[in-house]
Amino acid sequence: MESGGRRPYRMGARAAAMEATRTRVLEAAAGLWTRRWYDDVTLQHVADEAGVSVQTIVNHFGGKDGLADAVAEAVASQAAVARRAPAGDVAAIVAALFDDYERHGDANVLWTAQMDRVPAIAKAAAHARVQHRAWLEEVFADRLPASGPAREHALNLHYAATDLYLWKLWRRDLGLPREDAERAMRDLVASIDPRKGHDA
Repeated sequence: MESGGRRPYRMGARAAAMEATRTRVLEAAAGLWTRRWYDDVTLQHVADEAGVSVQTIVNHFGGKDGLADAVAEAVASQAAVARRAPAGDVAAIVAALFDDYERHGDANVLWTAQMDRVPAIAKAAAHARVQHRAWLEEVFADRLPASGPAREHALNLHYAATDLYLWKLWRRDLGLPREDAERAMRDLVASIDPRKGHDA
């Protein structure tokens, strides 16, 4: 009876330890891929950073591509939380987006530059595009047409106005302060509001 009573605790502790290890590996891999090209990071590098063996990583993720998929999923989940903003509040929407881009934008640009030759990154980029579109539909629900070509056109405009590479252009290429870059994006988003009924 006593040993049976201890088993759930042991299983729970083991599961918690496995989850902690998984998290440590994900954080180590994400940190390395923030600074280095995908091909330049080996499982041994990740193992050394996380303080585990390569076999532990293989047991958890199956290999490098599986690890990359898991990192992309974790980052996407964090982005979804970071980007929460009241629908229709352009200033809050842009601020939430900039919070995310300021934290992860450089790493995302680095990853995106590799998507044509790394299948795991191409898959992550495709997922990120779908997620960004869904986010746009949520935060701009008050202004998007109900359906049809007009909705697609409005979504395309909002996608371009809030894209990662526009943040990169303003913040990295042109060196704008965040305040000025945010203002530029707010003005751009305001200018494409379909409710204004622009003439063709």
